This record gives sequence, C-alpha cells and structure tokens, in this order.
Amino acid sequence: MTNPKIEKINTEIEKTKAKISEFQTKLRALERQKTDLEDQQIVALVRSEKISDAELTALMNSLRSRPDSMAAPDRHSVSQPKTPRQEEPRNANQEEN
Repeated sequence: MTNPKIEKINTEIEKTKAKISEFQTKLRALERQKTDLEDQQIVALVRSEKISDAELTALMNSLRSRPDSMAAPDRHSVSQPKTPRQEEPRNANQEEN
C-alpha cells in the first residue's frame, strides 16, 4: 500500500533536485562568463599601457616582492574582518552627563 502523500512529496523532491542541478549548471556558466569578461578587461588594461612582456614581468615581480604592508592582498589568503574599536568600560562611580 502506497501513501499518496508520500508519493507526492517524493515527486516534489525529484523536481526540486532537478531544479537545483539546473541552477548549479547555470551558476557555473555565469561564473565562467564573469571570469572571461574580467580576464578580457585585465588584458585590455595591460595592453593599453603598451609595456613589453619583460616590463610586465618585472612589474609583477616587484609587486610580489614588496613588504606585506605595501603589497596587494594575496588572492589566495583570507583576511580577517576588522573589528570595531571597543569602548572602554565606564567606571561605576563616574557620573553620566
């Protein structure tokens, strides 16, 4: 004996899984398109500077060798969020204004 409510839920589950798969495929395609457009933008920017391959290599190497405080953030590292400055606790005897 099959419960029709369970069958209905199983059908909904399968439909939802199919939609999720479809959306994941669409998301991957959109992310690839975004990366391609960003790459094109970077190439166009570099080409507009009219520098040689050797100059570009030297520039990139100099950026990588800068001290950490001056270098661009490493795209593979995860930075910790900055926490807001905490106020010092008030003295219990201090009068409020």
